[in-house]
Amino acid sequence: MGKNFKGSTPILTDVPKRLFDLVSHFAQKYSYKDCMFAGKENGKWVKYDGKKFCELTDYVCYGLLKIGIQKGDRIIIAANNCPEWNILDFAIQKVGAICIPVYPTISHDDYEYIFKHSEAKAIFVGSKLLYSKIKDIINNVKIECVFSIQKIEGIQHFSELLELGRANADYELLKNISEGIDTNDVATIIYTSGTMGTPKGVMLSHRNILSVVEYLCPLYPIDESHDALSYLPLSHIYERTVQYCRIYLGVSIYYAESIGAIVDNLKEIKPQHFSSVPRLIEKIYSTILRKGSKLKGLKRIIFFWSVNLAGRYDETGRNNGLFYLMKLRIADKLVFKEWRKALGNNLQLIITGGAAINPKLVKTFSAIGIPLSEGYGLTETSPVICTNSMVTGKLKAGTVGEVLKNQEIKIGDNNEILVKGPNVMLGYYKAEDMTREAIDEDGFFHTGDVGTIDEDNMLHITGRIKEIFKTSMGKYVSPALIENKLTESQFINQVMVVGEGQKFAAALIVPNFEHVRSWCNIKGVEYTTDEQMVKEKIIIDRFRKEVDKYNKTLGDFEQIKKLELLPKEWNIDDGYMTASLKLRRTRIIKDFGDIIEKIYAE
Repeated sequence: MGKNFKGSTPILTDVPKRLFDLVSHFAQKYSYKDCMFAGKENGKWVKYDGKKFCELTDYVCYGLLKIGIQKGDRIIIAANNCPEWNILDFAIQKVGAICIPVYPTISHDDYEYIFKHSEAKAIFVGSKLLYSKIKDIINNVKIECVFSIQKIEGIQHFSELLELGRANADYELLKNISEGIDTNDVATIIYTSGTMGTPKGVMLSHRNILSVVEYLCPLYPIDESHDALSYLPLSHIYERTVQYCRIYLGVSIYYAESIGAIVDNLKEIKPQHFSSVPRLIEKIYSTILRKGSKLKGLKRIIFFWSVNLAGRYDETGRNNGLFYLMKLRIADKLVFKEWRKALGNNLQLIITGGAAINPKLVKTFSAIGIPLSEGYGLTETSPVICTNSMVTGKLKAGTVGEVLKNQEIKIGDNNEILVKGPNVMLGYYKAEDMTREAIDEDGFFHTGDVGTIDEDNMLHITGRIKEIFKTSMGKYVSPALIENKLTESQFINQVMVVGEGQKFAAALIVPNFEHVRSWCNIKGVEYTTDEQMVKEKIIIDRFRKEVDKYNKTLGDFEQIKKLELLPKEWNIDDGYMTASLKLRRTRIIKDFGDIIEKIYAE
C-alpha cells in the first residue's frame, strides 16, 4: 500500500443542498439571462429562461403529485437530451421521487432487466421509435403511468402532465414535500451499462453529486457569459454532473440536434465549451487529418508540418521555447485558425472523460487554442475523482489530473485505485453484498482501475483489473494502453487487444474505412466491398507495417504479433459498445471467438 493523497483544489461555499435547488439558484442569480436551456424545434432554437424553467418544473411537480407519485417512487426517463429531460429530472427530485435515467440505445434485455429490477412506477419515453422497441416490456411489468416527450398515438404526452399540474397547483403541498427532502436522500439510481455483465443500480444522493459540483466548478474557466453545447447522453452521470455545474455557474445550455449535427450546431451557437468522450474527439481529429491528406503540394506539406508541430506542444505552456512559439504562430495563421472556424471559432475548452484520451490529442488541441481538460471517475463516485485544470495550472497530458478537494485516493493491492469522500455512492440498489464488496470497512471505494500517482500528485490510469490479461509466458498485458496507442493511426478506427493464456498479444482491428479507401485509390488497389478489402494482401501488409511502427514503442510482451482486420465497425446497436462508447470485451471475445482461435492456430 502506498501513501494516501488528499485533494488541494479550490472549493465553493454557497452550493445548494439539494439538486433541484439549482433551478431557483439560476433563476434568481441569473435572472437577466434569456436562456437557461435551449432545444431545436422545427428548425428553430427554442429557449427557456430561468423563470420559465422554474414555472414548468413546478407544473410537472404538481402533475406528478396528482397522478399519485410519492417520495421514494422510481421514475424512468428514456429519452435523448432535450429541455424536457431536465424539467423532468428536477421535478422528480423535487417531489422526493427517484430519477432513473436510461440510455435510449441499450439492448432490449437491459431495458427489461432495469424495468423489473427498479420496480418503476412511471416512465417517460422520448420517441415513437423507442416506444416501439420497449412497448412489450412496458405491458409486462407493473409500470402504472407512461408518458411521451414526442407525440405518440395512444400515449399521454408531456404537455398533458403540464396541463394537469397547472390545473392542480398546490404551492403549500409542494413546499412542504420539498422542504422535507434531505441532502442525503437518494436523488437518482443509475444503471451502469458495464463492459462485463448485468447492469448495477448505483444509488447517488443529492450530497454525493453536489459535493462534486462544489469541487469541480472552480477548476473550469467558465462563467455566466458562456454558452455550452450538450450532446453526450444525460443518462450518463458524467454529462449530467457537468450540466449541474453549468447551471450553478449560469451557463446557457444548447442541446445538439444529433451527433451528426454537432459540427453544424457548433457553427450556429458558437459555444465556449462542450464535454465529450475521447472517441468523438478522435473522430473530429481524424476528419481534420483526412481533409488535410487530400491537399496537394506545398499546402499538404504545411498542413502536416503544423500537425507534427502541435503534437509536441507542452500543454502547461511552461516549456515551449521562443523559436517553437514563433513556428506555432505561423502554423496558427496558415492552418489552425481554419480548424477553429470549423468548430465554431469560439471554443475555449473541451472537457473529456469516460475513457483515456491519447496524450497527443491533448497536446494538439491545446496548441491550437482549444485545451482539453481530461478527468477521471466512475458512476459510483458521482463521477469525478480527478481532473486536469487550467485554473490551477495542474495540467499534464497522459494523466487524469489531481484529486478533488475533500476526496482521498490511495493505491491499494495490485495497484488498484481506491477513493474515499462525500462523492462515493450510497450503494448498489437491492445489492448489499455487492456494496460491501465495493466499499471497504474504511469507506474506500474499490474502483477496479489500476494506476499510479506521480511526483506532481497527478494520477495515471494504467488499466482495468478485469481487462488486464496474463499470457502463457506469465506476462501481464493491459490492453487499453496498447489500444490507445494504436488508435493514433489514421488507418485504425477501433481495436481490441487479445491474448489471455496465449503466447503473445494479438489485435482485432476495425479499419478507418474512409482513410483506407482514399489510400487504395492513390495506390490503385481495386476491391468491391469492405469485406473484400480487408482480405487483400496489400491492405493486410499495410496494416502490419502500421502496427509494427507502434510496436517499437511497446515492451516485447505487449507487442502485437498478429492481427485480423474486420469488415464492420463495432457499435452500440450490435451490443459491442456500451452507451458510453467503451468496448464490451466479453461479448466481442464470444462473438469473434472463431477469428481469435484462427489467429492462434496459425
